[in-house]
Amino acid sequence: MTGEVVLQIVLTVAAGLVGVGLYGALSQQSIVMIMMGLELVLNGVLLAGGAAWFLITPELPDAQMLVVVTLVVMAVEMAMGFAVTIAIYRSRQVDMVDMATELKG
Repeated sequence: MTGEVVLQIVLTVAAGLVGVGLYGALSQQSIVMIMMGLELVLNGVLLAGGAAWFLITPELPDAQMLVVVTLVVMAVEMAMGFAVTIAIYRSRQVDMVDMATELKG
C-alpha cells in the first residue's frame, strides 16, 4: 500500500470519528455523553493531523510526539471534566445539561 492510500484510510477513520463525535455531542443531553462526543471529535482531528504530518515528514518523530503529548493532555482534561461533573451531581443531583444551566450558588 502506498502512503497516499494509507493516508486516505486514516483520514476516512478520522472523519468517521469526527462524525460520530459530533452526532454524540449534539444529540445527547447527558453531560458525560456530550464530553465523550467532544473527545471523539478531538481524537479524529488529532488522528488526521498526525497522519498528515507523518506523511509530510516521515523521517522526523515530531508528529508522533505531538500525538502522544496531546493524548496525555486530553486524558487529564477529561479527568478534570468528569471531576467537575461528579461535583455538580453530588451537590445538586443534576446529570443533564438542561438542568445544569443555573450553576450560581
